[in-house]
Amino acid sequence: MTSAQNNYHENLPLKEFTEKSYLDYSMAVVLDRAVPHLADGLKPVQRRILYAMSELGLDVAGKPKKSARTIGDVLGKFHPHGDLACYEAMVLMAQPFSFRYPLIEGQGNWGSLDDPKSFAAMRYTEAKLSAFAHLLLDELGAGTVDWVANFDGTLEEPKLLPARIPVVLANGANGIAVGMVTDIPPHNLRDLVEATLAVLDEPDLGAEYLARLIKAPDFPTGGELITPREEIAGIYRTGKGSLKLRATWERHRDEIIITSLPYQVPAARVLVAIAREMQAKRLPMVDNLRDESDYEQPVRLIIQLRSSRVDAAAVMAHLFATTELEKNIRVNFNVIGMNGKPEVKPLKALLVEWLGFRLATLRRRLDWRLDKIQRRLHLLEGLLRVFLDMDEAIRIIRGEDKPKPALMARFGLSERQAEYVLETRLRQLARLEEAKLKAERDKLAAEAGDLKSILSDPEHLRRLLRSELRDDAERYGDERRTKIIEREAAHAFNDSDLVPNEPVTVILSRHGWVRCAKGGDIDPSALGFRTGDEYLDSVRTRMNHTVAFLDSSGRIYSLPVRTLPSARGHGEPLTGRVEVPSGVGFVGLVEVEEKSRVLFVTRSGRGFIAAASRLITRNRGGKQILVANGEVEPAGVLVLPPDPDAVVVLATTAGYLLVILLSEIPELARGKGVKLIGIPAKSYQEGERLAAVTVLSATQGLRIGAGKRSKLIPCKSLGVYRRGRGRRGLKLPQGFRKVDRLQPKD
Repeated sequence: MTSAQNNYHENLPLKEFTEKSYLDYSMAVVLDRAVPHLADGLKPVQRRILYAMSELGLDVAGKPKKSARTIGDVLGKFHPHGDLACYEAMVLMAQPFSFRYPLIEGQGNWGSLDDPKSFAAMRYTEAKLSAFAHLLLDELGAGTVDWVANFDGTLEEPKLLPARIPVVLANGANGIAVGMVTDIPPHNLRDLVEATLAVLDEPDLGAEYLARLIKAPDFPTGGELITPREEIAGIYRTGKGSLKLRATWERHRDEIIITSLPYQVPAARVLVAIAREMQAKRLPMVDNLRDESDYEQPVRLIIQLRSSRVDAAAVMAHLFATTELEKNIRVNFNVIGMNGKPEVKPLKALLVEWLGFRLATLRRRLDWRLDKIQRRLHLLEGLLRVFLDMDEAIRIIRGEDKPKPALMARFGLSERQAEYVLETRLRQLARLEEAKLKAERDKLAAEAGDLKSILSDPEHLRRLLRSELRDDAERYGDERRTKIIEREAAHAFNDSDLVPNEPVTVILSRHGWVRCAKGGDIDPSALGFRTGDEYLDSVRTRMNHTVAFLDSSGRIYSLPVRTLPSARGHGEPLTGRVEVPSGVGFVGLVEVEEKSRVLFVTRSGRGFIAAASRLITRNRGGKQILVANGEVEPAGVLVLPPDPDAVVVLATTAGYLLVILLSEIPELARGKGVKLIGIPAKSYQEGERLAAVTVLSATQGLRIGAGKRSKLIPCKSLGVYRRGRGRRGLKLPQGFRKVDRLQPKD
């Protein structure tokens, strides 16, 4: 480096120097390491491994050699990088669960689906090229590719391999470069060839029709591709997107058998994830988990259910949502194009560009063969001229000091022809050999004519390409492994799904203690209560439902039934679960069911209807739903029946009874309500309040309770108590005016 150059680099601004250095590094990573080439679908390290193995004679028909020998040649001659990274690249090309069509056939421990990185060291394993690798290497010596110097300039290596099929799509590729990533999924060879031929025949083919031919990626580990076809077509149209791949499973009695896993998902990781769900008690219906995978069945994971009545589909839906049994696979068709630049290409553009490469490769192969034939014909022509006067040729060779120019002058030979005659053995000058030479000349001349015909006719060249693609697909293709099935999105179990749907009774005491007793036939009033406490209200519900509590300030609180304490003791105070204002107690509780409605009533005879869904709140402080003040004291809340002809029965402490239609009561979000039964102001001041309320269907009667006495009013006799909403009502018979309970009676 000159002094001027030294000064230039010393005086270069840091910003410019770092930008240039980082750009050089980035391009080196992109072009020489991470991103595959469109032509052969290989990264440089993969290309060099395959070429080194072909140079070592590791053909599919031969014997394998130690992997260390191959890696040594690759590092020493073509790829001066880390030996472990190079060996791992070699391992991936040999793993049938990593490559859809493996390029290397290995012997020894090359990893397993359970742990792909568990392969043995390269000094223990052996390898040779697979039969599929011939599609990349067979034409290498036929003048089909350009050659470049290796890293130290002592050898040459192929710039690309002459791939006979679009390997970049057949095996896919993954790579992370600087500022870009490649995620190309593998495809089925037969589908791929059909699409390639369709593009060859019709370059203006629509992307939608092309997507119907390829259908979807085909992963080596199988699985179910549940992405909608429209989204898959969109990926092929843009070159970007995401796929959802699921494991496949089947049920046998009380067992779920997982038979395949998503691409690049180890079985061990799935087992750990399922076990974690079991430990977290999110899978109470699963009893055991075991791995029965073996050589014949690479994936066989058994999920033992507690009984044959368990919904296996629901269990798997939870596992799909919480484990890698369902996996999102990114797609990014980022490749180095024939112009040497990385670019994201849609499927059609990728196939069109690959076909251009393949046609050019095919033309180079035919040109090389034609040139070889013409050179051979040139030599044969000179030898056959000598056969016309063999004695003269022998005399010249024996008698002349410089026989080559003499032969050239006597027989009109070129320098190459004369050298070939001089190098010919005597036994090849026999008369019988002349016939063989003529036969060879005629055969080669005919082949040369065919080659010229193909090279001069583009359609003839395309027919040859079409024939070769079909032959390769027939020889190396196989059936699809990944099923294409559109399915609904998976959902994990929520807490209520994990609770048994069994009947329970929730009991609330007057001091706000709550408990939950199993069974719907419990007599809550017969339970024991703390000293000074007593029964207030109860509701029959189910363990996976929700109940709401109404306090004396008009606030509502909701709690899942599954979180309430059992009825073995006195329960727990609600104040430990919700934040209740000081001096406020509870007045009732109600079951919250979806789409149901409830009736709020106050001691002053007011009320309104609200949707039950409005009673659910996650706020520990509850939410105000009934506006309470000095004249509006909450009395309770009732669930309304779905009967549109239902009636509401109200009784006051002065012995008045009123029946009104449910349809007369408005539905509000919150408020103090409307007047349901009229209590005069003077009577209210003297202490008259709402004593009891109930809801009856159109066919039910009413049982009135006053202390130990009760009276049944048939349904048809209730009409006399029916008045308009807000009326005073009718006085009950003597002896029942101190009413304290109203109950429906069928």
